[in-house]
Amino acid sequence: MVWQWIKAISPLATTLSSYRRDQFASDLIAGLVVAIMLVPQSMAYAMLAGLPPQVGLYASIVPLILYAMLGTSNSLAVGPVAMVSLLVFAGVGALATPGSPEFIGLCLTLALMIGVLHIAMAVFRLGFLVNFISHPVLVGFTSAAAIVIGFSQVKHLIGVSVESGEYPIQSIISTLSNLGSANLATLGIGVTSCLLLILFGYGLAPLLKQFGVAEVTAETILKLGPLVAVTIAALIVFGGRLDQSHAVKIVGDIPSGLPGLTIPPLTLDAIRSLLPLAFVITLVGYMESISVAKALASRKRQTIDADRELLALGMADVGAAFTGGYPVTGGFSRSLVNDSAGVRTPLGSIFTALFVAISVLFLTPLFYYIPNSVLAAIIIVAVAPLVDFKTPLKLWHFSRSDALALLVTFVAVLATGIETGILLGVVASVVMLMSKMSRPHVAEVGRVGNSEHFRNVDRYDVQMTAGVFAFRIDESLYFANSSFLQSYVMEQVANRPDIQSVLLICSGINEIDATGLDVLKTVHRELNDLGIGFYLSDVKGPVTDRLKLAGVDESFLRENIFMSADAAIQKLSVQAMEA
Repeated sequence: MVWQWIKAISPLATTLSSYRRDQFASDLIAGLVVAIMLVPQSMAYAMLAGLPPQVGLYASIVPLILYAMLGTSNSLAVGPVAMVSLLVFAGVGALATPGSPEFIGLCLTLALMIGVLHIAMAVFRLGFLVNFISHPVLVGFTSAAAIVIGFSQVKHLIGVSVESGEYPIQSIISTLSNLGSANLATLGIGVTSCLLLILFGYGLAPLLKQFGVAEVTAETILKLGPLVAVTIAALIVFGGRLDQSHAVKIVGDIPSGLPGLTIPPLTLDAIRSLLPLAFVITLVGYMESISVAKALASRKRQTIDADRELLALGMADVGAAFTGGYPVTGGFSRSLVNDSAGVRTPLGSIFTALFVAISVLFLTPLFYYIPNSVLAAIIIVAVAPLVDFKTPLKLWHFSRSDALALLVTFVAVLATGIETGILLGVVASVVMLMSKMSRPHVAEVGRVGNSEHFRNVDRYDVQMTAGVFAFRIDESLYFANSSFLQSYVMEQVANRPDIQSVLLICSGINEIDATGLDVLKTVHRELNDLGIGFYLSDVKGPVTDRLKLAGVDESFLRENIFMSADAAIQKLSVQAMEA
């Protein structure tokens, strides 16, 4: 009985009940590969967030275990990600000095708030809220954020101090103006690290294939890029004592040992100040995570439970809050690595967490000489592909309104900051959607040959029925477009005195609200005053129900509504001839 209850709560319990030895080997290898990538990456992302590097390691232990216990994706790798780290730095950095005890405390509080919001969304099934962030807005946000992230790391890459501006564009300009003051030793390490990471990411695969290296082995080697770059850079700094002789900044001492229990400082002022940021990270983090999880699951014909994912991500963030971490979500690159490494079950994430824990317990002295520039290189190379040049060009030819929403988001993020930028992008997207819906597509139609089909007179060679104006509206009828429908009908009637009957084909009307019902009544009354009949056809059941509930006359429902446009035209053409 208890085991059944546990299985109902945790998908991992169901997996373990039929776990096989071959799955264990695959999960163990995948867990090790992801951990090798995650250790340097998590430290780099923590520094991006304005936190000590060990916080990134702490955020890569308990949250991974909690997600593995509750999540429905086998491949999703949860942990620190660049986008969330930047949001944390931008949002919390406005309230406290990055790296200070107050800053770290606010990050714990933020992680807890995000976790609670995720869990609340799961309980109330509010996952649909992410739909308000359209694809163009997400592309614009991601591209601009990638630029902001990249430039935020240039100072570490070249070894200079850059004054942070109030807005991202100010920081970018300040960074560019300080390029001439680069520390040459730091710059050399940073640029070499970037080139090495690019080699592992793009240039090494053909070479390994040429030498006949097995595909699985080659994929494993290619994922070792961050570890190789960090190791080489640390050895160079250690061998030349560059931290002393050339002022190369290094990670330094990292506390060893597992994170202890941390209590987020919950104050009303902190919650009030962090709430907008928490909402943004919750939505952006969930969208990134669920899109990756669904994409990877579709490859294996698996399904993802969106509400379970919300719960799992929420618990992962709660776990981060109480174990010295900061907000986490599913990462795109790590999840791809996890999938490519052959992970079979969520147990792979638990193995990753165990390997990270071993690193924290025994390997932190080896991290001392890691230069900040190589961690900056890891971030820059990771986010560079996120700057999307193709989508804006495609959207410009396909949908100018979508392209404009993308552009507004992109410029707003650079000009005003991450949170404000994405909110402005969402507002722009919704405004343009409402504008488009307020002027829906309307087409006058005619009969195609002797068939029962009616098509747009501007697109097909059709037969018109004398005295009958038949048209179709391709949108639900509601307050935003009802007046447009009324104006359109009365304009046609005013310009065409031969019209005796107006037929509205309702095949595109899925819903109708109170304003739409009132407009239909008004159009009927105005046409009736002019001696013109008003008829409907192809009315769907829910719309008919609304007409009845609105008190439309039974005579109208019986005599003025037809099952099909064909039946309506036959009846109205006879009426026209008799008249």
